[in-house]
Amino acid sequence: IEEDLYRIPMSNEIVLKGHSKVVSTVAIDHSGSRILSGSYDYTVRMYDFQGMNSKLASFRQLEPFEGHQVRTISWSPTSDRFLCVTGSAQAKIYDRDGLTLGEFIKGDMYIRDLKNTKGHICGLTSGEWNPKEKETILTASEDGSLRLWDVTDFKTQKQVIKPKLARPARTPVTACAWNREGKSIAGGIGDGSIQIWNIKPGWGSRPDIYVEKGHADDITGLKFTADGQILLSRSFDGTLKQLIFTGISVERESSSGGLLCFYDRKKFELVSKVGISPTYSVICCAWHPKINQVFATVGDKKEGGTHILYDPSLSQIGALVCVGRAPRKQSVDDFELKPVIHHPHALPLFRDQPTRKRQREKALKDPLKSHKPELPVTGPGFGGRVGSTKGSLLTQYLLKQGGLIKETWMEEDPREAILKYADVAAKDPKYIAPAYSQTQPETIFEKSDSESED
Repeated sequence: IEEDLYRIPMSNEIVLKGHSKVVSTVAIDHSGSRILSGSYDYTVRMYDFQGMNSKLASFRQLEPFEGHQVRTISWSPTSDRFLCVTGSAQAKIYDRDGLTLGEFIKGDMYIRDLKNTKGHICGLTSGEWNPKEKETILTASEDGSLRLWDVTDFKTQKQVIKPKLARPARTPVTACAWNREGKSIAGGIGDGSIQIWNIKPGWGSRPDIYVEKGHADDITGLKFTADGQILLSRSFDGTLKQLIFTGISVERESSSGGLLCFYDRKKFELVSKVGISPTYSVICCAWHPKINQVFATVGDKKEGGTHILYDPSLSQIGALVCVGRAPRKQSVDDFELKPVIHHPHALPLFRDQPTRKRQREKALKDPLKSHKPELPVTGPGFGGRVGSTKGSLLTQYLLKQGGLIKETWMEEDPREAILKYADVAAKDPKYIAPAYSQTQPETIFEKSDSESED
């Protein structure tokens, strides 16, 4: 009876892999045919149920902002475009096939009053497309403001909303959401408060509903129910406020892994628990009403994936379309010989011969061909040069051989050579001798080696 009452599709499961870090957000278009998953590995992957086989590979990968985590993805009401919110201050808009349509302007960080800035000045935390108006989106940021934008004009914003704060300080807005009619905005503020603004003529930053102590820690998610009567909120403080189903993170000393918990909305009782991953926490979850399938993202610093729960008897299309479609095996008939194509100048037969000048230039550039030839090593000399010493040249060699140059320094005693100039030095002293003429008039010479030995 319970199963018939709640009808949770959880008998079967598939996993969309591809991300190298935790998957932080998932968005399914309104027809339930195309899925977008954003990750902390800075990429968005696009999956299409109609085009996928059982390998479940993504058909496109985007990197919206280099080096910035993907925080939130949101489809437009007609699913022809989507909003991508990253850790940068600028949100981006893409078309259905992943082509960039534009990015919103960044504000001046040196302007103190956020009302006067043209855009966000700090990293974005969340964002959502208006569910009814296809030209309006909402973004929330760490700079402490929420902003409304017109998708037709990326240069100007429509409205800046500053939340009500107990003390004047820059408190980040960690989550935001539209109600189902696109008439109200909810914001989760860093001080734990939840504030709601109704869009009406002449409205401003003063909230219509102000829950001062909604949570004791950062609010990680906000969602309105389909009838707009209940606002669901999720927080780091470990509490659930009017939550219908939520993902549970892995505790350090717990035996259970990441779970999905389903609650009865009226009685607020736990109805069912579904184990998603033994090692990873559940980060983001969604239950698509049309195809009746549950999506949950998991991951850590090394891997990330999107788990899809479905039941063949309850669910429609979506995962059922591709899960039975095995990848096509290659047939022998698939072999195709790729012809070798030669362009006219590829074959030596048809190639023009280079000119003499071109050949000479090429030879000069070649280090081997332009190298100076080595000299012969035969005969008297050193390294191919004539003469007995390394530095002697041909002229010196010939003069020496002819007896014109006589090298006597090899046989002469150096002391004797110096003493030859002793008389000249005594008569006409130069350089050092005059400096010592007063203090040391008598010059003392070192005795020869033979005398000192005696």
